[in-house]
Amino acid sequence: WAEVANGFARALGLESTADGRLFVLEQRGVIWVIQDGVVLPDPFLDIRDRVESSAFEQGLLGLAFHPQFLANGFFYANYTRFGGDTVIARFSASAEPNRADPGSELILLVVDQPFANHNGGGMEFGPDSFLYVALGDGGSANDPFGNGQSLDTLLGKLLRIDVDSAEPYEIPADNPFAPGGGRPEIWAYGLRNPWRFSFDSLTGDLYIGDVGQNRWEEIDFLPAGSLGGANFGWNHREGRHAFGSQVTEGLIDPVAEYANTGFACSVTGGVVARDAALPEWAGVYLFGDYCSGEVWGLVRDAAGQWQGAVLFNTGLSISSFGVGADGAVYLVHHGGSVYRL
Repeated sequence: WAEVANGFARALGLESTADGRLFVLEQRGVIWVIQDGVVLPDPFLDIRDRVESSAFEQGLLGLAFHPQFLANGFFYANYTRFGGDTVIARFSASAEPNRADPGSELILLVVDQPFANHNGGGMEFGPDSFLYVALGDGGSANDPFGNGQSLDTLLGKLLRIDVDSAEPYEIPADNPFAPGGGRPEIWAYGLRNPWRFSFDSLTGDLYIGDVGQNRWEEIDFLPAGSLGGANFGWNHREGRHAFGSQVTEGLIDPVAEYANTGFACSVTGGVVARDAALPEWAGVYLFGDYCSGEVWGLVRDAAGQWQGAVLFNTGLSISSFGVGADGAVYLVHHGGSVYRL
């Protein structure tokens, strides 16, 4: 891993645009631009005036650029506002391409948060051009309100919304609960604190890193073309193991898990490598652990079995991974630096 930039304050994410720019997310509510290898002196967006980041798991947590961002200027942020509730909002770039307009905010959704932890925060546009949003179970410990399995709340879910057909958004007709029986935004459920998810840029497969309670960290998987309504098991199960319940029917176990030992304690979901400059890495899903700094590789063999191994011991607090427009894989260190594989 080669360092490409540093000096950020509590760096939490990296996203890219089709023109090659990289955007680094700071937990306090600031987004910076890396252009041609240089961090620009002025922030792309500064919304510290509305972001609550005093608690460890609060702040500006997610960023997603509209697939037509270079034409329409739209991008989406997931942050905790003062008071701690989650806000999903759309912003617009200004006439100056490397500056956004903080006053352009259109709030799409506000989700009440009962506690300061387990906010999730990831957002990605899927191959279907819908916006996917990951939310944790609301916090505390052990999911005291049963949010992971409740279809009456957005907490503990992966949401799927159409931001192009209506403002603030529309429900895709094939969402599993669009006809009723649950909140229509829900695409998948049974998640504890999904910290980073991604779609394979080649296949469209979905990978989710879900942080465990105190024993097991997990990677969940849905192949491209899967129907909505997947139940990943929390809080009936932690990883592949019973958690205060013997319910197993209808639950999807993770494709990978590892023990929370204290040294390794919090999974950071990653990305599938598709960098043409590194063909030997093609198809390898790379993910990490925030505490240990280890990076794992995960692949599915010809027999359909998943194989995983620790590949790197970085010594970094891995808060996120990202992919450049050229397919380059990046790792984000919460301590304030960005590295390229």
